[in-house]
Amino acid sequence: MTLLGLALVLAVGLAGPLLAAPAHARIPVVVGEVLAGVVIGRTGLGWVNPDEPVLSFLASAGFALVMLVAGSHVPLRRIAMGTGLRRGALLAAAAGLLAVPVGLGVAALVGSGHGALYAVLMASSSAALVMPVIDEAGLRAAPVVATIVQVAIADIVCIVALPLVLDPRKAGTAAIGALVVVAAGAAIFLVVRWFRGRGLLDRMRRVSVARGFGLELRTQLILLFALAGLAQVVGISVLLAGFVSGLALAAEGEPRRLAGQLFAVTDGFLGPVFFVWLGASLDLRALVTQPSLLVLAALLALGAIAVHAAAWLLRQPLALAVLASAQLGVPIAAVTIGTREQLLRPGEGGAIIGAALISVVVTGLAARAAQRSQTWSEKP
Repeated sequence: MTLLGLALVLAVGLAGPLLAAPAHARIPVVVGEVLAGVVIGRTGLGWVNPDEPVLSFLASAGFALVMLVAGSHVPLRRIAMGTGLRRGALLAAAAGLLAVPVGLGVAALVGSGHGALYAVLMASSSAALVMPVIDEAGLRAAPVVATIVQVAIADIVCIVALPLVLDPRKAGTAAIGALVVVAAGAAIFLVVRWFRGRGLLDRMRRVSVARGFGLELRTQLILLFALAGLAQVVGISVLLAGFVSGLALAAEGEPRRLAGQLFAVTDGFLGPVFFVWLGASLDLRALVTQPSLLVLAALLALGAIAVHAAAWLLRQPLALAVLASAQLGVPIAAVTIGTREQLLRPGEGGAIIGAALISVVVTGLAARAAQRSQTWSEKP
């Protein structure tokens, strides 16, 4: 991997912002970045080798940062509300229970042994997609609070469950490793909170701002990569380390300056490298030669929408129920781990990403329906 090759990766990654630029399109930036990777990777021109060690290493660091940002979007400080918390937990549990038979059924139809993985994918959601939509629309009523809680719980539970269902043979080892990473993340959170309570972090921030040291960002990256390194040692993907770090930020309340710095590093550099690498890793030619994979993509998308839309039977507004089916982080994590560990059959990763992109389109439609509704979206 040369600097010229890195420039190429970052240059083609600009397809993300270009596709996302039209405000009415509601296309996440990562969609264009993944598609750009597909064009220059295994499926397309072959300009980029995703197995190249330096690129793979940078992609791992980007993956950890992407998951940190995803975790920081989980609204932990906004869901500490009695009624909304209980109802949101009920909705998340209902979607999870429905996803199990649907996931197993889809696996049986397409002849795959990944029924548990499909169930986790269908039950998952994406706070990084849903929260901006809710904030932009200014929705604050009780059903919206329930949706926020539902999405947060689905994000957390599915991220933790993902490594366990991807390779059931190593579920015991993965569970122990996950506990180690979560415990280490909790310990770091408590230590940071202890320093904050004694005013040491505020003092460090003032010195950093005055002298231009960037100490907040440096500290956050040190903690993130230390936790990610621990995850690798215990045999767990860096996705959990990044997500736990993001949850710690969400719990404390991310300082605006640090948020801006993390945005610059993630969305300006390592994030695009990761998503272009992910697209380059996919071999979508199997989707053409194996129609069953196209059927799998459609079934995964429809299944996810159906298990979330069933919340309408629990008197949740249909637009919000469908909005909660937004998926991106968990499918991307599944494909990333599955590709690295060779746990997915050829083309299966492309089908999973395709299903996630379908859910993004449906989410945009649900968001518009939610904004048009005036009966439940008015503030109480």
